[in-house]
Amino acid sequence: MSDKLRLPIEQYVIKTCRQGNREITYRAFENLCYCEKPVDLIQKMTIYTPEDYYHGGSIGAYNCSNAPIFMPNTVGGYLPGPIDEPGEDRYSKTINSIFLALEHGYVVASAGVRGRTSGKITTDFFEGSKGDPLTEATGRMVGRAPALIVDYKAAIRYLRYNKDLIPGDTERIITNGTSAGGALSALAGATGNSLDYEPYLVEIGAANERDDIFAASCYCPIHNLENADSAYEWLFSGNNDYYRTKHLRTDSGIIRIPDDGHMTDHQIELSKSLKALFPEYLNRLGLKNDHGEALLLNEDGKGSFKDFVADYLLHSANKELRTHANERLRKQWMTEGSEIDQQSYLTVIDDQVVDFDWEAFVRKITRMKATPAFDSLDLSSPENEEFGDEVIDSRHFTSFSMKHGTVPAAELADDKLIRLMNPTIYICEDRTTIAKHWRIRHGSFDRDTSLAIPIVLATLLKNRGYNVDFELPWGIYHSGDYDLAELFTWIDGLCLSKENLITMDK
Repeated sequence: MSDKLRLPIEQYVIKTCRQGNREITYRAFENLCYCEKPVDLIQKMTIYTPEDYYHGGSIGAYNCSNAPIFMPNTVGGYLPGPIDEPGEDRYSKTINSIFLALEHGYVVASAGVRGRTSGKITTDFFEGSKGDPLTEATGRMVGRAPALIVDYKAAIRYLRYNKDLIPGDTERIITNGTSAGGALSALAGATGNSLDYEPYLVEIGAANERDDIFAASCYCPIHNLENADSAYEWLFSGNNDYYRTKHLRTDSGIIRIPDDGHMTDHQIELSKSLKALFPEYLNRLGLKNDHGEALLLNEDGKGSFKDFVADYLLHSANKELRTHANERLRKQWMTEGSEIDQQSYLTVIDDQVVDFDWEAFVRKITRMKATPAFDSLDLSSPENEEFGDEVIDSRHFTSFSMKHGTVPAAELADDKLIRLMNPTIYICEDRTTIAKHWRIRHGSFDRDTSLAIPIVLATLLKNRGYNVDFELPWGIYHSGDYDLAELFTWIDGLCLSKENLITMDK
């Protein structure tokens, strides 16, 4: 491998960032090209390190040798995810994860990755994205699937290729992302060292290194796309009004545009058909609860798996009733009217939520997307565009929408390509180097995908013996990074435990 992929250790800048009365000083190795043959300007990475580490200092139990490498991405809506830097999150107006991670003692690697609109200008904004403009109008649509995970893997390989030069422990890489970025984090965790991606990595000149990771943090991951439509209707079928807000980038910031409506008779019939498909898929997975009991669905969509989802919601409601933590600490990420004391469909006895009305809960959180939720019949969804390429703008990725689609001469994405974008397939096969540790969060009021989708992911991992921390935080809508203190506590528990505490000589 040429020296193009070696870290230029003398090329750095020392910066200070202030947020309120908090201040960090860090060393930044900026705009490092993590592959030899980039096809887009976004394929670069910046590595941030607490400056104290270069002067023999430490932060808590961490130092230049043993600090974990935190690797957040800025992908949302399968858009390009550019490099980020310490400071304020322009969307939430809170201190961002990079600042807080550096303050906590982590090394941070922020990699830019291609997305579905790489090559053109877009005003789209989705949760998980940065608020800044994205990419340039090159006309080359080089960011379609599986580009985002290929780039992420190349960045991970760059870190390992330079393990003798970079600060931090390259055996303690933790990815983090929200929405499609949460799916990207899950893909990184599920597909470590898979040969399926090797041709794409060779094509961009990635380092010949491992690309597995230590742990994956996934906020509301929009994944398992080919089964997401049926899962959505399993939850929302019968609720025919939809309520959503579209986000657009402007010079003055992100603006919100309401987009509500009522489904057509045709969409309502499609909803029923899609709902009927979900039990067949779910039952093939062979999921089990913690007692080893099978999680299944009947043809009508009821069964032990539905009860399993309900149990997670009860746990979430009881935690919030007991602590009111989200209402006190994360109010800005809660859906209006989701406060635990205002939910009349909950049955509370002796300060304990013992039951709830499922249908009333679903009506409360409301449907967000018309049928089908992801594989649009007219090929207009972000996910349709994700499965396009440089020649064809959008493709279907389900046989259902291919059959019912409205675009003449539409194409169905290749099964191999769909596979490359679904972490659950790799978890089921268990032939890759899967991350040992997972933290998955999906808000109980998050309607961007079905509650079943993250629960399937978490349960597949648990059933195969992986360490999984999963919750449906009460009242939280589609968002991420709202509990970074808890996330860092989880990471510390992994990295500083006796069995995992390894200090590497640099």
